[in-house]
Amino acid sequence: MSSLSFPILIFQTKNRMDDYSAKDMHYGDLTAEQLITQYGLHYVSNKVDPYSLSRRAMVVQPQSMFCCQLYGRSEKVSRQHAISLLFDEFRWLSRAFSFYGPYKYLIEKMITHMQHGDGSPFSDSALNKALEEQILSDNTRDSTRIRLEEVFNLLIDRDKKHYPAKEKDKLMNVILDSKLPKFDRLQDSINGMGISVHDTWATHITLKSLQINNSHYRAVIHYNVQDHFGLDSDDILKTQFKQFQLFRLWFVLQRYTEFGFKPFMTNMEASIEISGKLT
Repeated sequence: MSSLSFPILIFQTKNRMDDYSAKDMHYGDLTAEQLITQYGLHYVSNKVDPYSLSRRAMVVQPQSMFCCQLYGRSEKVSRQHAISLLFDEFRWLSRAFSFYGPYKYLIEKMITHMQHGDGSPFSDSALNKALEEQILSDNTRDSTRIRLEEVFNLLIDRDKKHYPAKEKDKLMNVILDSKLPKFDRLQDSINGMGISVHDTWATHITLKSLQINNSHYRAVIHYNVQDHFGLDSDDILKTQFKQFQLFRLWFVLQRYTEFGFKPFMTNMEASIEISGKLT
């Protein structure tokens, strides 16, 4: 009976890595008329009207994250000045979703990357740490880590000290039946990970190594996860997004023909250990 050779890819999503054709990767493809009539994006900023490039008058009362009413005269500004004001407001609005924990600064860093990065991929050691923490802290029955541990305990051949190659599909199948790492927990709504990543687009899981010593084993699993920092039409038409000024502003900065700031790939990775005692 043959054993697995390492490293070996044991799972990949149907969604491809680096899929720049995805709907949320479109940019600069909607006119002001389309944004207003089709998406209802009349008012997206407290600072400046993106369509007329007119700076708003001073706010006369505190505003919420949803929207507001402004009073007074407006003044014309340059396109570059308007963009600067809009991105500053984008960063400020994001703080309502990211104000606690070690990852709270990530969203502002990613917004700045959208402003200046010209669509280049984004990675950060804090993203990798957040992914690792999510995987290790998920002790639910649907955890990929827990499911893989169960398969190892069941199918590792203790006598021959290997995992049978013919059982490779069992590793993939348990992942298909589990919940891939994502940031949709309650704490992610305030720690910055929900607004920075939330769901994910593509995931590759690789079994890097498997060591068996007497009655114990130690496996190293590598997660390569990719998300898109971008919005598609379905996103902005959902009440859960459209109700917030942040998402309306984000969509206009990305999709308006006069701006067209490029969305980008968010890359994160983590290697975790799974160990146990064979019975």
